[in-house]
Amino acid sequence: MSLRETIILALRTVRSNWLRAILTLMIIAFGIMALVGILTAIDVGINSLSSNLSSLGANTFNIEPKGEGVRGNQGGRREKRGEPITYDQAMEFKARYDFPARTSISLRCSGIATIKRGSEKTNPNIPLYGADENYLESRGYELLAGRNFTSLEAVRGGAIAVVGKEIVDELFNGREDKALGQFIGAGNIKLKVVGVLKSKGSGMGDNADRQVIIPLQLAKRYYGSARTNYNLIVAVDDATQIDIGADFATGLFRNVRGLQAKQANDFEITKSNSLIGLIRENTTYFRWAAVGIGLITLVGAAIGLMNIMLVSVTERTREIGITKALGAKSSTIRTQFLTEAVAISLIGGIVGIALGVMAGNIVAVISGGSFLFPWVWVTIAIVTCTLVGLVSGLYPAVKASQLDPIESLRYE
Repeated sequence: MSLRETIILALRTVRSNWLRAILTLMIIAFGIMALVGILTAIDVGINSLSSNLSSLGANTFNIEPKGEGVRGNQGGRREKRGEPITYDQAMEFKARYDFPARTSISLRCSGIATIKRGSEKTNPNIPLYGADENYLESRGYELLAGRNFTSLEAVRGGAIAVVGKEIVDELFNGREDKALGQFIGAGNIKLKVVGVLKSKGSGMGDNADRQVIIPLQLAKRYYGSARTNYNLIVAVDDATQIDIGADFATGLFRNVRGLQAKQANDFEITKSNSLIGLIRENTTYFRWAAVGIGLITLVGAAIGLMNIMLVSVTERTREIGITKALGAKSSTIRTQFLTEAVAISLIGGIVGIALGVMAGNIVAVISGGSFLFPWVWVTIAIVTCTLVGLVSGLYPAVKASQLDPIESLRYE
């Protein structure tokens, strides 16, 4: 009997016991779904974040108080937080940083603002930011219509605003030309719309199209306090000089913060191109957890599959005797049972892969990212399922191949 005939016979046997096979392969499917689904979700999230950070360019870095970023909690220990960056410190740094670069200062005023125009208003979930004239460029935003703030407007605090595309869609029927020059209300502030941002989409819970940006000084007047932290983003002119620019910024900001030579930095600098590496490093535990969950489920599935194959050997003892009496070799019997076990395992793996990819890409739908097919994890899943089938089917296959044909023919 050829290998092709052996495989066809094995698949026909699996189909004849379809209910038992389905119950077994679904255990394998859920194990693979957990493995592929979680790993795919992690990769989708990282890719979405990478896409968002790439819009900032490889030439930017952030300055923030120590303990605010992803480095703030390592090994279960939370670092002591640095003091907030004050308005005066941010302005002094911007004025004194004479490296070939542009420095942006901003603050988050509110994440639950309601924007009004006459009787119309948005839901109370609009992020409101205060920023200077360099903010749009440092964040990778482009204008669809209108203009940006001038440096004079940023420091004097004019009652003007640049709005996201969704704000225009809700309050101005999607017409950016109609929005320009019109007045909107944000809390107690009356603002004149001078610019509309080009649609950028959302990512990692942040919707760039659903925001309002006002001049920095105006934001400080209405939302600033002694404990307000001002965000600093530096975009160097030459991306190859980012390390030098970051080192120069470190020395200058230590001076701005009044740190002594023996004192450690109470702030940290995060480069846009290094943040992804930190995220990947911090998701390692999630990956191992996903592998652990999947393997535990697959061990249970392997035990169940071996039990099913042993029952199958007992039920088909007479069939095995007839097959041997007709001249089938022990190797043929062994191959047939191994093929059945691998077939059940692989079918379960394919079902699990399909469910896992769909489950993992739900993150892409939520974050506005692109669909990801995880070829690496799919390959690992297929290899794992093949190994599970071989390990689970080996003992039953050997047992079936060693049955005595005469005794098997007498079996009832």
